Amino acid sequence: MWIWIGLAVVVVLLIVFIIGLYNKLVRSNVAVDEAFAQIEVQLKRRSDLIPNLVSTVKGYAAHESGTFEKVTAARQFAETANGVAQVAEADGQLTQALRGLLAVAEAYPDLKASSNFLSLQEELSATENKVAFSRQYYNDSVRTLNTLIVTIPTRFFVGMAGVKNREFYEVPEEADRNAPTVSFE
Repeated sequence: MWIWIGLAVVVVLLIVFIIGLYNKLVRSNVAVDEAFAQIEVQLKRRSDLIPNLVSTVKGYAAHESGTFEKVTAARQFAETANGVAQVAEADGQLTQALRGLLAVAEAYPDLKASSNFLSLQEELSATENKVAFSRQYYNDSVRTLNTLIVTIPTRFFVGMAGVKNREFYEVPEEADRNAPTVSFE
């Protein structure tokens, strides 16, 4: 009789252990999806700031149309990008275009003193910090999931949980990896 009870306890503990590992894999997979969604939220916020920034700069530097076209094209690409690699590429292009726009603003002292421009500059700076944090959080979540996928004992439950290795968020061009400088002093 005690053998059957002991065997039942072992089976129940084994089932609880397996369920715990399965849930850990699923939670990690969901965390990666959530982290990527946060990147997209912050990139959308930055994208929403761009038309106001462009129109403010246009009022002072109307002859800089090439710069405005680059920013607009990069913003459109960013809004239609899908998947980690394409979003990262679009993020890099938009960062480069913003650098160009902010470089144009440097040449106009009246623009740099405009309260509207200063407010947009502050919002852009805060958003860039949030984008950087979101990228880091995503990559941390991916690292955790990918580690679970290849380590024992969770690797035995990867198929059952329906999870797979995820790619890290990497900005393709090294020059695009830094946020645009938005301080005007």
